[in-house]
Amino acid sequence: MKKPPLILASGSPRRAQLLRELEYEFKVVPSDAVEADSRHLTARELAELNAYRKARAVAKKHPQAVVFGCDTVVYLGTTPLGKPATRKESREMLRLLSGQTHQVVSGCCLMHLEKHSCEIFSESTNVTFRRLSETQITRYLKKINPLDKAGGYAIQEYGEMIIESVYGSFTNVVGMPVEAFTHRLKLFGIG
Repeated sequence: MKKPPLILASGSPRRAQLLRELEYEFKVVPSDAVEADSRHLTARELAELNAYRKARAVAKKHPQAVVFGCDTVVYLGTTPLGKPATRKESREMLRLLSGQTHQVVSGCCLMHLEKHSCEIFSESTNVTFRRLSETQITRYLKKINPLDKAGGYAIQEYGEMIIESVYGSFTNVVGMPVEAFTHRLKLFGIG
C-alpha cells in the first residue's frame, strides 16, 4: 500500500529541521490560516484550535496528503508570551521569565481529508529559567535572533545559558512534540 504524502503546514524552520532529523519525506506548504487569539481559551485549546486551522487550510488544497499543522504558545501563569516585535520586547520577556517556571504548549493536528481522518493532540512542557542578570540577558540576546520565537528565546540555541531545567518533551519547546507526533503519524500509515 502506497504511503500518502506528508505536508508540513508551517514555514517554521525548526519544525522542518525536526522532521528532517526524523528522516521523513515531506513537503512544506505554509498555511495562510488566520490564527485565533482569544483570552477565553486555555493555552491548550488555543494551540489546538490554531493547529487545526492551519492543517485544514492546507488540507483543502491537498486532500490526498496527510497534513501536519502545529501551533506553539508560551505562557507564564495565565499570561501569553508571543513572538516579540523588538529586541527590547524580547529583553522584557526574558526579565519576566528569569527565575520562573513557564509552560510551552504545542497544539498539533494531523489531517487526511480524502480519508476523513483527523487527529488533534497537544503537549505541555514546563521550562524553568535560571535567575538572569541584565548582563546574562544581554549576552544571550547577542547570540540569537529572538524575534521569530514565542517567549523571545530558543532552547536549542544556547539554551544552557538561560535554562535551569525542562520537565517534559524537549522537542516540544523547540517547535513540536516529536514523540507524540511520531506515535500518531503511524495511525495515518506513515512511520
